[in-house]
Amino acid sequence: MNPFPHTPAFLAAARRIVWFKEPAEALRHPLELMAYAMKHSTDEDMALLLGHIRTEGLREAIDHAPPGIIDPRSWSYWNAKVGRYPPPPMPRRTFDREPSIDRA
Repeated sequence: MNPFPHTPAFLAAARRIVWFKEPAEALRHPLELMAYAMKHSTDEDMALLLGHIRTEGLREAIDHAPPGIIDPRSWSYWNAKVGRYPPPPMPRRTFDREPSIDRA
């Protein structure tokens, strides 16, 4: 995915969507930004982002979405927007098993 430009409009959108990071930092991670945008953006912010990445970028963002960010309703909606219905399974977190501790 092409990186987002650091223009005032994109920086303002990033600040609203990923409020817990500096906007420039959020723009440096477009896949993560798009995952948060799929759940938290306004229509105007999403239009700005989609105008830059187009449908191909949205599809890529969905395919590489980090687990735990997008809710099921948003996952279904954005997959339908790129022609995937029913949607594929949502990204899932995996946890490595911790080694057993011998408590002798």
